[in-house]
Amino acid sequence: MINNKVLVGMSGGVDSSASAALLLHDGYEVSGLTITPFKIDDDCQVKLRERSCCSFKSVIDANDVCKKLGIEHYLIDLTEAFRKNIVEDFVNEYLTGRTPNPCVKCNPAIKWGGMIEKADSIGAFYVSTGHYAKVNHDPDSGRYYLSKGNDESKDQSYFLWKMTQEQLSRTLFPLGNLQKKETREIAKKYDLTVHSKADSQEICFIPDNNYHNFLKKQLNKQGKNIPEGDIVFDNKIIGKHIGYPYYTIGQRKGLGIAHTEPLYVKNIIPESNVVEVGPIEELFSQCLIAEDVNLMKYNQLSENKVYRVKIRYKDIGAEAECKLTDDGNLHIKFLSQRRAITPGQTVVLYEGDDLVAGGIIKSWGKN
Repeated sequence: MINNKVLVGMSGGVDSSASAALLLHDGYEVSGLTITPFKIDDDCQVKLRERSCCSFKSVIDANDVCKKLGIEHYLIDLTEAFRKNIVEDFVNEYLTGRTPNPCVKCNPAIKWGGMIEKADSIGAFYVSTGHYAKVNHDPDSGRYYLSKGNDESKDQSYFLWKMTQEQLSRTLFPLGNLQKKETREIAKKYDLTVHSKADSQEICFIPDNNYHNFLKKQLNKQGKNIPEGDIVFDNKIIGKHIGYPYYTIGQRKGLGIAHTEPLYVKNIIPESNVVEVGPIEELFSQCLIAEDVNLMKYNQLSENKVYRVKIRYKDIGAEAECKLTDDGNLHIKFLSQRRAITPGQTVVLYEGDDLVAGGIIKSWGKN
């Protein structure tokens, strides 16, 4: 390995492009890598459009940036791995009544998996992306861990909690100390045409952000027809839903029911194809159990230590007592009520700005 050689994951956006430019400026030997677009739908048309699951616009932009910077640009196709490990899991999670976060699983399994494999093949030790986060190393424990990026509005540490110690030890995040506006200024300084390119807000394989249509297509391909079912309030049927996978905890809109007070989805029961609803106060709880836990800053958690815990990306977080049980699950008790804790979503523990651990929400309860 050559320790100053780094492979940058190039998405064709301003963040990864600026990261490559900054690493070059810092004296690294830089190459770019783009994981080619994922053509998920058979009827998807290959067009040069900005927001498309099968668009090659991102590849072209990434290649143009690499040419401008004078660096090698590689492509790898992980379509089948992505389909099997991310898309199929995404659909299956909805079939179990959960609401998944595919980016959390994609980052270590697909993005870093692909980058590190390619980095090894070209003799590069480091890999890099345009994420707004920081990698730290504790020389006493030997552990690597993440902390939040300086731009609080763009911090992406929440999506990276599943990264392994090896992946962290080989990762550089050049944008961790920057604000987004500074990133754009850097890209403009290097005359990169993507400096004003809009940020992508959608999941990459659902560019129109229409989960219902995507799920329906995928379920049809699998020969699974989920019929309409009952919407239940206070043990009474008050309406019909279009199929339980199309709903999520806390949802109010699109239920098609009328009541004297607003009602929200509070429980999804796949076995009976039932969606239970209730008033807003029934969405609040203080406890959750998380599975698939990854410890990052420490190799164990202090018994019932209080951390700041986020239950969704835009959540500002709240204080909670956290402990890891013998079965490997994470038990969290908030010091105040939280709204709409959702199975399948990510829960992340912070100590100040440092990421301590993360997991997938399994269940929630009152105490």
